[in-house]
Amino acid sequence: MSAPVDTAMSPPAPEPSAAGGRLAAVESLSQRWGDRLNPLVVKDLRQGLRTRVFWVCFSLLLLACLMVALVAYVETRGQGYAHHGRGYFFSFFLCLGFIHFFVIPYSAYRSLAREREDETWVLVVLTGLGSRRILRGKVASFLVQAALYASAVGPFLLFSYFLNGIALSTILVVLALGGAWLVFLTVAGVCAATLADGRMGRAFVHFGVLGALGLALAQGLGGAYAMTESGERLLRDTEFTYGVLFALMLMLLDGWLLFEAAASRLALPTEDYSRGPRRALGVQVLLAMAAGTAIWWLGGRAHLVAELFGLLGGAHLVFVGMFVVADVDGQARALRAATRPWSVLRPGALRGFRWMVFLLAAWGALFWGLQWASSDLPLKGRSLQMATVVLPAYGVLFLSLAVGLSRRLRPDQMATPVAVRLLFVASVALASALPPLLAVLLGHDVDDGLINLLNPLVGVANFASYDYGAGGPKMSWDLLGFVVAVALLAAYATDRMLVERERRAHDS
Repeated sequence: MSAPVDTAMSPPAPEPSAAGGRLAAVESLSQRWGDRLNPLVVKDLRQGLRTRVFWVCFSLLLLACLMVALVAYVETRGQGYAHHGRGYFFSFFLCLGFIHFFVIPYSAYRSLAREREDETWVLVVLTGLGSRRILRGKVASFLVQAALYASAVGPFLLFSYFLNGIALSTILVVLALGGAWLVFLTVAGVCAATLADGRMGRAFVHFGVLGALGLALAQGLGGAYAMTESGERLLRDTEFTYGVLFALMLMLLDGWLLFEAAASRLALPTEDYSRGPRRALGVQVLLAMAAGTAIWWLGGRAHLVAELFGLLGGAHLVFVGMFVVADVDGQARALRAATRPWSVLRPGALRGFRWMVFLLAAWGALFWGLQWASSDLPLKGRSLQMATVVLPAYGVLFLSLAVGLSRRLRPDQMATPVAVRLLFVASVALASALPPLLAVLLGHDVDDGLINLLNPLVGVANFASYDYGAGGPKMSWDLLGFVVAVALLAAYATDRMLVERERRAHDS
């Protein structure tokens, strides 16, 4: 028999202390955040910090900033009232800008492109994270690396403030815009890595990324230099404030659109891959319309606002449409049940084409109406009204032409996204180059209105021109109606063709 246990003499169970409870809560919170944290952020960050590129760039960045700081110390010693802050701030920002605007976006591009080239992307997809979360982890890991670079240069940037000559508000604005430009370029680099699948296509994209990042570096540093030299005078300008807000909105919305486009290209064909980018495009157009209308109203209904938004925004929308309409025919069987004629966000070339025609028509109609209702519309404004309408019409016409040719010229090989984009670029280039050449051969002016009626570049310029000798616009409303009618007929024919091809793709 076992001896009885004397419960009266046994020590009481220890009660949990307050410190132990807090420790358990912290451990539980860290475990939850560890589960939520994207594992690709940790993986890519560890790989990035182990590379020779990171440590070489980090060391050279610190060395360059230290040398600039020593030069600043020697130059400003004994000059208590000197104003050298602007020059040295831009020198420090120049070192950081090369890393943020070139090295980080290019590294993000190469990281994803290398995984696709080495065919390790399939292993990442098998983790079940999904293309959107995988890309989010890629972007976040390189933004963390950018933050490490910025933390090293931060004390030097603050040091330039104490050298006088630059306001703290200017430093904050330059850094905020530089951060937004960094995020946009990083997302654009990741998106560029998804554009091509073949070896030749990847080589072409690689050289294109290098050139684009070189231009982006020049733009970022040029804008920083202009804001640094202008100082607070530029910050007090209302038009500059509008420009900064518009640039931030454009970078945010275009970055979102590029991210969704990259995720859709890496998604499986059975997924609803087109909803993300088409929804992002719709939100972008809606917000741009609202912003343009608000600025037009607050600016006293100035016709210049409606003209700028109508023409520049229309050109941007046509460029984006080149990618939206480049979709394949049909869709997966699992997606057909809930698809209706108005389901423009669903996959398929038919719905992408209808979505772009609707957005272009809505854009042109809105800003044409704002121009018509402007309070200070001059005589030349009537010509710009026609240009605002004809630009979306040219976009619909040549998008229809590219989609139609891809389905009629060897449809099994040409009805691919890359072929549609190439056909669009080729058709626009030929339509822009051949009519002026024909006009010269026939002895007419290079910008003859009738010969260049379907020329997307010279045609827009002709419709926007005002003939002061004749006392009216160079082009007539009848010619504008002809171009719009041709665009609508081309859109209708392309729509009917896509409907038939989708029906045959689903029946097969």
